[in-house]
Amino acid sequence: MYLCMPFLGLFVLEYKVTMSNKFKIFAGSATKVLANSVAEKLGTTTGNVIISRFSDGEFQPSFEESVRGQDVFIVQSTMPPTENLFEVLQMVDAAKRASAANIIAILPYYGFARQDRKDKPRVSIGAKLVANLLSAAGVTRVITMDLHADQIQGFFEVPVDHLYASTIFLPYIESL
Repeated sequence: MYLCMPFLGLFVLEYKVTMSNKFKIFAGSATKVLANSVAEKLGTTTGNVIISRFSDGEFQPSFEESVRGQDVFIVQSTMPPTENLFEVLQMVDAAKRASAANIIAILPYYGFARQDRKDKPRVSIGAKLVANLLSAAGVTRVITMDLHADQIQGFFEVPVDHLYASTIFLPYIESL
């Protein structure tokens, strides 16, 4: 995951330059180190988000700074447990309710991607369900890496930037 950090950082930098100078990067619980590294590469810090935990196990993310009119990048992998997926959904919803201009979910690992087709009767297409949940929550763009199948991009109603880790890993492995 750390090798993909420069790639994600450059992508966010390119987006920042072309789209807006007002942006903030927030980290979910599962990817704080990655988000901090990307922010550092861009000469900034991650935004202040607090994940409050209740006694019954529920949690609630809260942005502790204004995101009104800004492009919000939320870095969070959706690997198991599904709490990571629900955390990013709640962060997207919170950003939408706080009047963010754009909400870009950076998902280094897209959970449920292996469930990309109906291979037998009476099964869910989990990758499509996750895409629907992200769209319903309010995401305006998704950046992810190494999807199980390229067709998953078609499950979204918003733009998807599907990055390939091989562009980073292959040169590194060849240099060894």
